Amino acid sequence: MATDTGALTRIRVDYSPDTDIQNCVRFFEKFKTGLESEMEEDVHFKYLEMFDQVAKNKLKSITIDLDDLVKFEDFGEELANKVSMDVKMYSEIFYEAIDRLISPNTHGYRNDTVSMFLAHRIARVQQKGESDIKSSFPASLLRSYDLFFKPITKEKVSSVRQIKSSQIGSLVKIRGIVTRVSDVSPRLMVNTYTCEQCGSEMYQEITSSSFMPFVECQSAECKNDNFKGKLSMQTRGSKFQKFQEVKIQEMSDQVPMGHTPRSMTVNLIGDLTRSVSAGDIVVISGVFLPKRYVGYQAIRAGLLTDTYLEATHIQHMKQGYSSMIITNDLEEKINEMANTPGIYNLLSRSIAPEIYGHEDIKKALLLLMVGGVTREMDDGMKIRGDINILLMGDPGVAKSQLLKYVAQIVPRAVYTTGKGSSGVGLTAAVIKDPLTNSLVLEGGALVLADNGVCCIDEFDKMDDSDRTAIHEVMEQQTISISKAGISTTLNARTCILAAANPLHGRYNTKRSPRENINLPYALLSRFDILFLILDEPNFDSDVRLAEHVTNVHRDGKPPSNNDSFLSVDLLKQYIAKAKTFHPSIPEELKDYLSNVYVKMRSSEDFKKDKYVTARTLLAIMRLSQALAKLRFSDTVVHEDIEEALRLIDTSYSSVYSHKSVEKKKSSVQSRIYSIINNLAGDDKEPLDFSLVRSKVRSFGFTDEQLDSVIQEFSDSNLWTLTDRGTILRFL
Repeated sequence: MATDTGALTRIRVDYSPDTDIQNCVRFFEKFKTGLESEMEEDVHFKYLEMFDQVAKNKLKSITIDLDDLVKFEDFGEELANKVSMDVKMYSEIFYEAIDRLISPNTHGYRNDTVSMFLAHRIARVQQKGESDIKSSFPASLLRSYDLFFKPITKEKVSSVRQIKSSQIGSLVKIRGIVTRVSDVSPRLMVNTYTCEQCGSEMYQEITSSSFMPFVECQSAECKNDNFKGKLSMQTRGSKFQKFQEVKIQEMSDQVPMGHTPRSMTVNLIGDLTRSVSAGDIVVISGVFLPKRYVGYQAIRAGLLTDTYLEATHIQHMKQGYSSMIITNDLEEKINEMANTPGIYNLLSRSIAPEIYGHEDIKKALLLLMVGGVTREMDDGMKIRGDINILLMGDPGVAKSQLLKYVAQIVPRAVYTTGKGSSGVGLTAAVIKDPLTNSLVLEGGALVLADNGVCCIDEFDKMDDSDRTAIHEVMEQQTISISKAGISTTLNARTCILAAANPLHGRYNTKRSPRENINLPYALLSRFDILFLILDEPNFDSDVRLAEHVTNVHRDGKPPSNNDSFLSVDLLKQYIAKAKTFHPSIPEELKDYLSNVYVKMRSSEDFKKDKYVTARTLLAIMRLSQALAKLRFSDTVVHEDIEEALRLIDTSYSSVYSHKSVEKKKSSVQSRIYSIINNLAGDDKEPLDFSLVRSKVRSFGFTDEQLDSVIQEFSDSNLWTLTDRGTILRFL
């Protein structure tokens, strides 16, 4: 007799899940947290308390931390590895173990349709005298929770291209940036049918993306009466689950040279929906699964299948300021720092300490990250509080490095270049949703940076038609779209930090600033501060710059030079605390602000070639509010306005270099004198010179400038230094 050589050999594997179920039950019942604490009340049965919350309908999802399982007894590590290798099978085992500890009779009924239907069904089954409720209904219909697994911490984080076919069905961790997020839709889990003949109910569990509906009733009544009862779907009695599709893309540092970034579809269910937004950098853990094509796509694909990730845990790599957790010890440390003199200089020095110089620019960038206060009027009109800054200068002055450093610190930040960005890429594009085949909007860089910073490098290389797309964003902070039958307004509450080169690459001092900058006035007026950074030869500064660069290159860190720096994490925490304050300008400073603005408008220099508009006044107010935030204060003081004016004057001075040195000198002298005069008050009390020096330093002036002013006014018999130069007395 011939045998079929092509037939597969059948192998019987005797496997019983009872042992694993018993181990899971033992783990749930015995696992405790807080054992390292000496206080008895700190010890908790983590999962039993979680199950109690589920039974009371206060919790809708259960997350099993595999790190807890690894630490539990002898079988824990082996069981955790089994779960990581075959998540789908062991999910059913864990479901069964949890169902043994949570009886469906203990479920409190929620005020929703499915729970009410389920309550009536259970009561009807019990009236018939059937004690086994679980056999009468599908298990997924009785469960009021979703089960997720948090992977082992030491598990390697992979990129999209590193996931292989051998990992199908196992738990993987992928890092990437979220590029698209769909709407949350209901996904069918259990379809309920009612027989039109006998009234019986039938249930169909849906485990794939498509299914074949039941047509004929299979109940005992219809079979005994030889009827083929017609089934009709009961939508209200079916069970649905929240579903959202997300697309993640590889980060730029994960893409090999010469390749393009790869992307992967991620399915979110239950409580994981609405947990990510476009632009978030996340580590998503989930089950790597195949997805077969259906319909015409299946004919074209042949034996090929698509793949996706069914998420079980999401970790955000860059937390927003509002979600940062500040401990009590850290909060005390931050409050102490806020009260120390010179904190303003310390914070600005901590921004890109590897980059030499640019002290005023770093202070402006610090204020950009902190921001002002957004005001919303009763009639709906908004006055933006975000600060926009433009850095323009010669090549090689670290403009791009400053932009990338800010993009690294700010939680929601997008870095893009002018030549590589179109108007659609910055605002929004109309695309076809692969799920519904309908036209939807996909946000661009400015939308992704909502409540963050959008860093645009090579700003001058953008086409004029593309550059006009950000005019509305910079003032109204919205994007109005009217294309492909879609008319809407998107939020773009973002700060714009742009870097540009002069017209011909380098700044030409023989031409006017207007000819060098070559940007329209309508755009320039929307920037609160514009800094011009020139690469001018100077022996002393060139020597210090060369020493700084060589030290950084040799040691891999910025030289201390007796200056301290804050870590990036501490700087983020300080900014997060500062952003919780909402300072306002007191009544007594409003007249002073008005007078300053009027003087700026009437100045001869401003009449000739400097633009001063109402936007300049708003910029002064925003900068002063940001300075008040750095002091953890809800009130703007006179010194905040003076420092804001100094930064704006410095930015103007950098652009309009025709301003004479004498005027700059007199401006420095008058400002330092104003600071000392305010310290002395009306009574002109003697001042501790160390206090004077620290106060003047906090406003960005050097010791040489202070000593020059002290000497000049001492020669004029306005004041004198006594007690070996420690006390400043007015004459």
